[in-house]
Amino acid sequence: MIITVRGKVSSGIGEGRKFIQLSWVKKQIEKKLGFEPHPGTLNLRLSPNAPIFVLLNKFSGMEIPAKGNLASGRLYRALIAGKVYGAIVRPEIPDYPKELLEILAPVNLREKLHLKDGDELEIKIWLSD
Repeated sequence: MIITVRGKVSSGIGEGRKFIQLSWVKKQIEKKLGFEPHPGTLNLRLSPNAPIFVLLNKFSGMEIPAKGNLASGRLYRALIAGKVYGAIVRPEIPDYPKELLEILAPVNLREKLHLKDGDELEIKIWLSD
């Protein structure tokens, strides 16, 4: 199943970058998605009532297992702005913001797509692999 969502680009606090740069996480992403991720994620804010969040709970995606004191996460393949193949990563943290999607790709998406905070962005997400 493929769904299309739109949201607004927003700055994060750098936690995605820390997570993506861990060697064991980077290896999992490369193995599951076939690319080395750019260090960091692009944050996309959706409407809090967006149906994507219900769907993400119904489809398992690809798991990045927990390790040490870090929570597990799920990857879902994505096409960003109809131009760049990447994925969304969804941390499995109880209080993780429901309206936030973190997008990873093999390139810096802000530079490649000339994005700034507040820009609207459309992505297609493959819920099953």
